[in-house]
Amino acid sequence: MSDRSCLRVLLSLCLAIPFIGCGSSSEIDSVQVSPSTVSITGVGLTAQLTATGIIGHGAHPSTSQDITSTATWTSSSNAVATVSSSGLVTSTGGGTATITASIQGFTGIVSASSAVTVSSTSPTGPTNGDVITIAITPGTQAVTAPGQTGQFIAIGTTASGATENLTNSVMWSSSGSSVATISGTGLATAVGQGTTTITAILTNADKSVATGTATFTVSGGTSEQFTAVSIIPGSQSLSASGGSGQFIALATSGSTGLLENVTNSPNMTWTSSIPSIATVSSTGLVSGVAVGTSTITALLTNTDNSVVSANATVSVTLTAAPEPLLSLTIVPGSETVGNLQDTGQFLAIGTFSDVPFVRDVTNDPSTTWISSFPDSFPVNTNAGGTPSASAGIVTAYASGSATIIAEYQSADKTIQTATATFNCPLALPNPAGDPPTAGTCNVGEAGPLKSTLTIYGEGLNVTGTNQTQQGNWLVTAPSATGTPDVIHCGPGWTTDGNSGGSVCTGIYPDGSRVIITAPAQTGVAFGGWTYNCTPSDANGNALPGPVFYTAAGPNYCTITLQGITNINGSSATNATVGAIFNNQ
Repeated sequence: MSDRSCLRVLLSLCLAIPFIGCGSSSEIDSVQVSPSTVSITGVGLTAQLTATGIIGHGAHPSTSQDITSTATWTSSSNAVATVSSSGLVTSTGGGTATITASIQGFTGIVSASSAVTVSSTSPTGPTNGDVITIAITPGTQAVTAPGQTGQFIAIGTTASGATENLTNSVMWSSSGSSVATISGTGLATAVGQGTTTITAILTNADKSVATGTATFTVSGGTSEQFTAVSIIPGSQSLSASGGSGQFIALATSGSTGLLENVTNSPNMTWTSSIPSIATVSSTGLVSGVAVGTSTITALLTNTDNSVVSANATVSVTLTAAPEPLLSLTIVPGSETVGNLQDTGQFLAIGTFSDVPFVRDVTNDPSTTWISSFPDSFPVNTNAGGTPSASAGIVTAYASGSATIIAEYQSADKTIQTATATFNCPLALPNPAGDPPTAGTCNVGEAGPLKSTLTIYGEGLNVTGTNQTQQGNWLVTAPSATGTPDVIHCGPGWTTDGNSGGSVCTGIYPDGSRVIITAPAQTGVAFGGWTYNCTPSDANGNALPGPVFYTAAGPNYCTITLQGITNINGSSATNATVGAIFNNQ
């Protein structure tokens, strides 16, 4: 009888406290909630609380475990703040609420609380909704060959402790576009062998900036090769009595279309077709010797031993050495800025043979300013010659460096050139989380005014197997500077002895108008362009229809990479165009 009474008592206790559970005690002796106090400014904002269970009974040392997802969370005032089953607090109105985490412990219910205050007073630091840190997942990725891809994800943490997926909101960039490019959705595509830093940038409403970095390594393949070289200026006229002029060589990167000053590269060879008329040094300095015309050749050897070259013309006359300009110098020779949209001023100083011997020709109408990366580091020039004009001013719209060229043409058409460098180094957060060091380019205030054009070929399906790498199809497009065939996709590309891939990309200044060509090729029939590229003639004029392409080719389409405003205030648009081919 006594046994039945005891059983009834135990059953009554279990029914009286169902939320505790009967026979379900844990090893936890106490609970800690972190943070113990939270201040939230504004309604609808969130803060993450965590609960930790402490086990300390018995002879063993105290241990702890995360019980955030298993604890029972309650709020003393849902009118001030609510709390989810995972400890996420959401502010609902002004006031103070106590948020409690409870769990069945070793000796009974154990709990701990956090005091949450919600106010409308403006905070002195970042608001709770501001993103203060960005973590890129994974932190490192590696692929084995060009063309392979890897997806990065950007996770932002706000001042309140909440996390959110920002992959499609941040501005992505790659420090080495010759190693890998990265799309606006965090997809990295290998270009050439090496390692590049992938950066994700977000600008908050108060202009504060959060960044995160990761690395992307391409272990196989070869380093990016140059596909073209150009000489500035294309021609010069010198005197046989001591006249001289400077040529500058700019090389075009294969997949990106970016330019690099290779005038003094050890892989560059300068030659004159008739040295008895004009000689040229290893640095591109040409000197007149006798009356006549000579061709100056700049020959650049890539690391894979392929060669690209360009020619310029030198005309030597019997006229006296040009009286005005003897030499041209840019001061300073190098300038570094610390933030995007910062500017630097270069001056062009000419040395003349008559008084005044030294003159500032920065804003002279005979002086032309050129940037090797005009989309990222544009430089002002002054065709009107107004003394107070802003020629020689460079603006940073990206991290990296550019070669700035001043070109002065005298009345007798002789040309003198000089170069300088402009730098905006990428700012990388240090391990301690301190602000970037001085002299680094604090990204986030603006972005590079560049757009990525991706072209691919599709079709040629045989017995259900995609064979886009077979057949003789070909798609080409020029670079932003007019270099032909910088973009070249398809097996039909054999100019440099290599077959083009099924996908290729090019970098263009925002707003560029690009004419894409599908040349006439044997063995394949052209089947049309994707909708976003307007069928056109070779000059970019839209076709009136109703026939927009021919199977035999050639066929053309035109796309304008017109920018839209990004989250950081910059303007850039990426576009993908497909060309369809069928078996003939």
